[in-house]
Amino acid sequence: MSLAQLHYTSAPQGPDGPDGPDGPGSRFTAVTPGIPRSLLKEAEPLLGYEPPRDAPEHPGSAELAAFPQAFSHTLLSDGTRLLARAVRTGANGSGGPAGSHTHAVLLPGDAGLPGGGLPISAWNSSRWASAAPAGGSPAQLEALPPSGLLGREALVGFAASRGPWLPGFLASLRELTEEESGPLDAERAARIVLVERDSADVALWIALACAVLPRDRADLLTFTTYTRRPRDARQRIVGVLPGDAPEPDGRDHRCRVHDCTAPVPAEHTSTDIWAGIAARVWLGRAPELFTETAALPGGVFSPGALAVVALCADLAPGPDGRTAAAGWAHTHARALGDARLRRLVEAFQAGAEDRTAAEFAALTRLFTALPEDLGQRLAAGLAPELRAGVADSGPGIARPVELLRVADVLGVDCTDLLPGLAHRLARSLLAGPEAADNPDLLTVLEEHFELRTALLSALDALAAEDPPAAVRLLGRTSLALTAVQALPHLRMCAGAPWTPAAGGGDGLAALNAALRACGVSPFTDPLVLRTAVRLVWDGGAPAPGEARRLLSETGSDAHRAAGTWRALVRAALDTPAETRADTATATGIDDADAAALAHDLLRCFPDELEPRVRGALLLLEFAGEIGAGRAGPPWTERVLALRAEAEPVEPALLARVFGTLTRRLLSEERPEGELYALIHCGEPELLSTYATAAKGERVRDRLRTSPAYAADCFIAWSSLPGANRAWDTTRTSLLDKVLRPAVRALSDEDTASVERGLERAGLHRAEEFRAWNRPGALSRLSRRFGGLGRPR
Repeated sequence: MSLAQLHYTSAPQGPDGPDGPDGPGSRFTAVTPGIPRSLLKEAEPLLGYEPPRDAPEHPGSAELAAFPQAFSHTLLSDGTRLLARAVRTGANGSGGPAGSHTHAVLLPGDAGLPGGGLPISAWNSSRWASAAPAGGSPAQLEALPPSGLLGREALVGFAASRGPWLPGFLASLRELTEEESGPLDAERAARIVLVERDSADVALWIALACAVLPRDRADLLTFTTYTRRPRDARQRIVGVLPGDAPEPDGRDHRCRVHDCTAPVPAEHTSTDIWAGIAARVWLGRAPELFTETAALPGGVFSPGALAVVALCADLAPGPDGRTAAAGWAHTHARALGDARLRRLVEAFQAGAEDRTAAEFAALTRLFTALPEDLGQRLAAGLAPELRAGVADSGPGIARPVELLRVADVLGVDCTDLLPGLAHRLARSLLAGPEAADNPDLLTVLEEHFELRTALLSALDALAAEDPPAAVRLLGRTSLALTAVQALPHLRMCAGAPWTPAAGGGDGLAALNAALRACGVSPFTDPLVLRTAVRLVWDGGAPAPGEARRLLSETGSDAHRAAGTWRALVRAALDTPAETRADTATATGIDDADAAALAHDLLRCFPDELEPRVRGALLLLEFAGEIGAGRAGPPWTERVLALRAEAEPVEPALLARVFGTLTRRLLSEERPEGELYALIHCGEPELLSTYATAAKGERVRDRLRTSPAYAADCFIAWSSLPGANRAWDTTRTSLLDKVLRPAVRALSDEDTASVERGLERAGLHRAEEFRAWNRPGALSRLSRRFGGLGRPR
């Protein structure tokens, strides 16, 4: 059969020559007789050649050789295929600009090249002409023998050089191939755009694609190795030089651009599993596997079928590929034959560090479809991996749980691994309670009584260390507590929240309720006492009164074993004193309870208390004795000495102690010399507390109603002027802002009573008071009592 030919040139013919669509001189120079004019009209726009944008107008021979070849295969509207080669040619004899020549053949839609070659095989064939035939009549053309430049070794070498671009190109190839075939509508159809500096490399890409495709698809694949206008091209695969590449910005969905002149792309992240496997086949130098795959169910684009063939050929298709292979083999095991199926099982038996849970699940399904002997071999091969995965101490619980389920199906014994798995599961669940929503976990626990038992025991032990975490876990999981296990800590956590004292309830009653729920006595297992305390008071401490009752009812031994004595210490030292409505100082209505608790703690835990804590409790105990009137002097000196031993003192404790001491120093029953100890100590915080207490409503009320108390305060606040700056500041403020308004409000009779009381203390006291209280008088004495004298 002789091929119908067309020769088309753009070489200038002269001023009177015919013009074609590519400019002056573009025309058919030779055509096989019998080709319809309509077909020539459709073919003519496809035969022109547009040189690169930076090409020289008068190229030399070396420059001509560097021009890209436009080798194209195009489907025409009547089903005929146009196979053409366009090249740049030199100037004609008149010295004009260079032209081009296109030699094309027509292939029937139902027949390919003579000899059965694919269209791409004619790339650079020796039978392509670069000039019009003499006489204007094409010679007979029986075949287009291949040049040999696109052989197997050339393709595998080229694939290796383009490894980073392979997966993306193959993914685009599959997408385009699955579109409906037919004449390409340039306005709507998608195409692959290959950016290469050499059109020969584009030809290699096309040959690589044809080697992947089934023969009928490869024979109809349209392409061009070079064009200046890729968006207008009528072929599926088009090659362009770098300057003509469309921007791969995702806006033009018609062009899938693969720029092989750009920097190497990052590792392929496409979700196209088949493309990833196909790339591995090329890089494994085994393109014949595509032909082998085409004969299997699903065809060449089935990722599972291709992965099966790759595995049987000792090529690694990756974890996604192995997963696809196992899934495909589960459905099509009979199509493989016994020998290939055995080889596939051997491939799966080989260890794989990147084996995923999805692959194990697929292998589990494959196991159910295998003959018994192959199933046993598969299970034996996977057993080490499964056991290692179940024993893996890495983060998360999903993988070991999934692998345990796989091991169950395959009959791999993991009983000895369950205790360790239970411990890891318990820690993971407490750290991330959301993991309890894993349906595989619930299924495994239902299927494995030993694992469930061990898990609950591990959770109970960990709940004793972190009860709030156990509360969060049990609050969102359906994990039921069995009746055959004690699980005291979990049972308390399951009953939370318990009503703490801070919530307005009785904290001790809530504690007893929690202990009843756990079913274990704190005398038998003191750790349940620790869990109960943490749950009821949420990491805080009970009130001092509650702490005293708790210590009394439970005894010191249980608290010592449980470590809860520390919570009792916090109850004594950290609990802030309440503020009475009748005074501005923090006195605390539970001072007696706190001091009594301090006494009990000093008695019950002498060996456990560190020196600082012991000093703080002694300070609190002494403050209680001062408040109860049992402490002998010296008060101030003793308080400050104990404070030094207890540093750093808790702020709440210091406020409580100073409040108690200053309250007594403001009374008329203070021991002789305590006021002078206060004045001379120069302790700013203690003096500030004293001043705050003196300005409170309790003292103001007594000043207004008790002349004797007013006389006592005058003697105290007018004492030792100039002793030190802190005292002068304090007494001046109290004389002017507390005592003077109260005395001015007294009746004449009460004022006289104050003066008589001062006379009994010494005549000069009464005289000083009268001078200080004289309206408008600014005498030496008033300046002195007002604190205006120079401090000494």
